[in-house]
Formats: sequence, structure tokens, C-alpha cells
Amino acid sequence: GGFIRVGFEDNIYYSKGRLAKSNAEFVERAVRFSQEAGLEIAKPSDVRELFKLK
Repeated sequence: GGFIRVGFEDNIYYSKGRLAKSNAEFVERAVRFSQEAGLEIAKPSDVRELFKLK
């Protein structure tokens, strides 16, 4: 647990009535919220190892 999904695949609105400009906008917000909650952000290499990807 503890994983989140972000991006246009899940929602096209960044906020009420405002379309998101890019997936990066969602990722940046998720990182900010996570850091404010004291959570560590996984590096791409950590995620590849976790899911046993190349």
C-alpha cells in the first residue's frame, strides 16, 4: 500500500473547472503533498527494483 496514481488516465482536471496542462503538473502536486506528509519519494531505480523491472 501507500502507492498513488496520477495523470490524465485518472483525471483531466487539475482543480474544479481547470483542465490540467500536463501529467507533470499532477506529479509535482503529488510529490509536494507527499513531502508535506513526511513521506519519502521513491527514485525510478527504487520502483524498478520493487516491481522487479529491468
